[in-house]
Amino acid sequence: MSRVAKNPIKLPAGVQLTTSGGVATVKGAKASLTLPLPAGIAVDVQGDVATISAESIKSNKMLAGTMRALLNNMVVGVTKGYEIKLQLVGVGYRAAMKGKLLDLQVGLSHPVNYPVPEGISVETPTQTEIVIKGADKRLVGQVAADIRSYREPEPYKGKGVRYSDEKVILKEAKKK
Repeated sequence: MSRVAKNPIKLPAGVQLTTSGGVATVKGAKASLTLPLPAGIAVDVQGDVATISAESIKSNKMLAGTMRALLNNMVVGVTKGYEIKLQLVGVGYRAAMKGKLLDLQVGLSHPVNYPVPEGISVETPTQTEIVIKGADKRLVGQVAADIRSYREPEPYKGKGVRYSDEKVILKEAKKK
């Protein structure tokens, strides 16, 4: 088994991990998440520690580390949750929540309305900031990537939607 899969997952108080029918379910204060387990991968829960075991087939040994990481992300998600911040850089660029739609004005000829999926909350503390929160790490990252894809930062002026910790390296303009 991989080194990652050998590490046990510590379950904090209030988090419950159950497996039945090839599906692992993690329940916590914030949410309840499920993950289908591949054949040959088993999760053993004893008290507040969960361990991953795999059959001795090579592909199962490789999958064991991935499943352990995904389960650990689920445990962190139902206790603390995940958060990604986006910034809008550009003249006239702004964002606002309208019910379940995120209204974006990012220099296109039309406003972009992004429907926010279930389990994700999007806030706009200012017109140029977007905060995406949720329990599912993959879904939070996917929503952030979808919003960023409407107008990625361009390398000459740096205009676009960027992650708050992203550094955009600006190119020098063409000289005559």
